[in-house]
Amino acid sequence: MASINSYLTFNGNCREAMTFYQECLGGELTLETIGESARAEKIPNIIRRSIMHAVLAKDEMVIMGTDMVEERGLVKGNSVSMMINCNSEEEAKVFYHKLSKGGRASHPLQENFGGVLFGDLTDRFGNNWLINYDKNR
Repeated sequence: MASINSYLTFNGNCREAMTFYQECLGGELTLETIGESARAEKIPNIIRRSIMHAVLAKDEMVIMGTDMVEERGLVKGNSVSMMINCNSEEEAKVFYHKLSKGGRASHPLQENFGGVLFGDLTDRFGNNWLINYDKNR
């Protein structure tokens, strides 16, 4: 079956962001720099430390990222969010607390009418997160 993963684009701070996400969510982080690519000798030294491809994987959760930005630059918006379906109320609270540090906790975790604990936030890198725990699941 096909799957969809989040792929985030950063403007030179992919390593910092992905390390932050690993600290918040756990998992194994793999970082590949531009300097490690096959064409590294043709790349200016100043961008060799930039991240060409990053993968943070934990169980079924996969977040990918890069510092590779088009010439027009990075354009942030609110059209994409990453939703984490948590396995417990405690996990939801921990993820929400950690991810919102330095960001904006726009909608604190609250239980809705269906028994679902839900909240959203924007992290310090400008990325939107939806935190969800369905007690009835």
